Amino acid sequence: MARDVGPVLQDMLDTIALVDTALSGKSREDFGRDAILRLAIQRAIEIISEASRHIPDELLQHTPDIPWRAIRGIGNILRHEYHRIADDMIWTVVVRDLPALRVAVETLVSKIE
Repeated sequence: MARDVGPVLQDMLDTIALVDTALSGKSREDFGRDAILRLAIQRAIEIISEASRHIPDELLQHTPDIPWRAIRGIGNILRHEYHRIADDMIWTVVVRDLPALRVAVETLVSKIE
């Protein structure tokens, strides 16, 4: 049975909002000094990645500029190659990619309503 995509999209939006809250007022240097914060943000990205796997491909076609395959794949990297994860990569995902992803997910939400 197919999973209802509405809650999946909301999970993604909620997790992105949590990342924003956790990093509010924090610099790249603050992020680098806080091991618990780094782990929490990595876990949030894993959750977003896993949720993205439950979005039907036909719905993803509404947001062709988003690298969905990379989003789906980063969770595997975080789970299995965690020792190779650079803080700079995670920081870049947070500041460059998550804002665009939020807009894309909001677009997808509007397509299912």
